[in-house]
Amino acid sequence: MNRFGHSRWGLLLLGLLLVGQATGHAQTSAPPVVSQCVLDGMVDAGSSAYLVDCVRRAQEAGHQALLIRLDTPGGELESTRNIVRAFLGARIPVLIWVGPSGARAGSAGVFITLASHLAGMAPGTNIGAAHPVVGLTGQDPEAAGGKEMARKIENDAVAFVEAIAKQRGRNVEWAVSAVRQSESVPAEKALALRVIEHVAPTQEAFLEWANGRTVTVSDTPVTLRTANAQVVELTPTFSQRVLHVLAQPAVVYILFLIAGLCIAVELTHPGLFAPGIIGVVCLVLALLASSALPVRTGAIVLLLLGVALLVAELFVTSGMLGAAGTVLLILGGVFLVDRFDADWFIDQPLHVPLRTLLPTAVFVAGAAVYLAFRAAETRRRPQLAGDAGLVGEVGQVLEPVSSSGGEVFVHGERWSALSSSPIPPGARVVVRRVEGLTLFVDEVKP
Repeated sequence: MNRFGHSRWGLLLLGLLLVGQATGHAQTSAPPVVSQCVLDGMVDAGSSAYLVDCVRRAQEAGHQALLIRLDTPGGELESTRNIVRAFLGARIPVLIWVGPSGARAGSAGVFITLASHLAGMAPGTNIGAAHPVVGLTGQDPEAAGGKEMARKIENDAVAFVEAIAKQRGRNVEWAVSAVRQSESVPAEKALALRVIEHVAPTQEAFLEWANGRTVTVSDTPVTLRTANAQVVELTPTFSQRVLHVLAQPAVVYILFLIAGLCIAVELTHPGLFAPGIIGVVCLVLALLASSALPVRTGAIVLLLLGVALLVAELFVTSGMLGAAGTVLLILGGVFLVDRFDADWFIDQPLHVPLRTLLPTAVFVAGAAVYLAFRAAETRRRPQLAGDAGLVGEVGQVLEPVSSSGGEVFVHGERWSALSSSPIPPGARVVVRRVEGLTLFVDEVKP
């Protein structure tokens, strides 16, 4: 091979080497990708499904980590367990930043924060106050259900938070005190107590701090690459948003009442269709929302019976059925949520507020009474349609009418007619009764 051939092959190899170096440099310089989810508000079935789904989506996308911006007053027990279970079993690092300033990780937020691999808080935030409360009124379990029930709920919460803190290497003593004594601390003190790992004013600053740190994920050390990370927000699906909105006792209660009222309107005014469709949709939504809450079956039965009595009142108009139906609606709303299955609610107890329950029940009952009154009034009026509607109508004789036959013009139509006495053409007649297609008429004397 001549010198030119050697030069050609040398240039080709040099070009391939330069391309490889450029490609490798581009790959190493590509910014890491971090998924982000936002928990802002109560922890319920909708937000729980959202966060669990965020873990799955971030894992499937192969992102460097999952960052959760947290601001919650608390939430429901089973939903909290689902989130913690997903965090502890995650195959990618889960990072939590409590922020912005003024945010909090209260009650259920303590358990969620402790379950993360790395936790940070913004200045001016706080964490704690995880003592269980009964969802019906937000009161202490001892006041609501006795000492044994209070001890049972509290010990279960303590064991839960202790297990999480031990697995993540955080301050177990403080975690227990947050449950038993409702202890709450600001961000700086939480850092000093080893409840969190860093105080950062922004989530970008938190990601910069986390860069290069090593955490254990599924028993495997993982070094984080989060500096200058590309943050991809994972938004909740439509069904998760709907479930989050519906998972409120007041919403469930109102949906049940709207469903009953609309079905009652459809029964009293058949053929309108719109009230019936709205009623069925509201009933389905109410049943869907009740599946996401610790709802008593007996309370739902009371609500359905109350609606049934109000509907029956439309046809009986006795007054007693309507009053009984109203009482059942109020009782169903009071006992709608199982207070001992709905602990860990802070600032927003899980019950139907009286300011919602009483006016709504009275309004629905009043609407049912109005419909019953209108239905009774309608039944007292003479029938204006069909054969019976012709009775009393005045017409004119077209052909002579007698006991053997004849024709009259009544209500814009020609009818066969009979009369006990002969009536000449052109005379005015009044319909006395209708049999099939034959009218029995009498002459109207001038």
